[in-house]
Amino acid sequence: MRSQESTASELFETVYPRLAGWCRRLVDDDGTAHEIASEAFTRLWARWTKVEEPTGFLYVTAANLVRDHWRRTDRERRALRRVRTEEAVKPQPGSADPSVRMLVQSLPERLRDPALLYYYADLPVREVAVLLGRNEGTVKADLHAARELLRAKLGGHHDRIS
Repeated sequence: MRSQESTASELFETVYPRLAGWCRRLVDDDGTAHEIASEAFTRLWARWTKVEEPTGFLYVTAANLVRDHWRRTDRERRALRRVRTEEAVKPQPGSADPSVRMLVQSLPERLRDPALLYYYADLPVREVAVLLGRNEGTVKADLHAARELLRAKLGGHHDRIS
């Protein structure tokens, strides 16, 4: 057992700096690079006795995590682009208070679905995430984006949306 710990410690000392540096060049962010390198080591420790080539395992795992990061970043960029390009719903002339229902219906589907499930169906974030097949953090970000978009569309016709 002591030998495995010292082997793991030596591996970490020699490979971690190179792995984190490699990830840094791929993701262009120190914090994310260290998170990815740390997660790769965490996954290695979970399978320590089953992995024949730890260094190779670490790099393959880190590469997969980098790809996941790129995909997530791309999805977030596309969602933000959609939100920004959505045309603001304007109240009908003579109408002092736009219909919240109409405003919610005008949200992009990506934001509308979590808003309806959370606010109208009164489901907790965890259940909304499961129903939509998204991470809880993604649902929280979508709810925030939906509130901000609704706040912008309501203009001065609201006291507070939270």
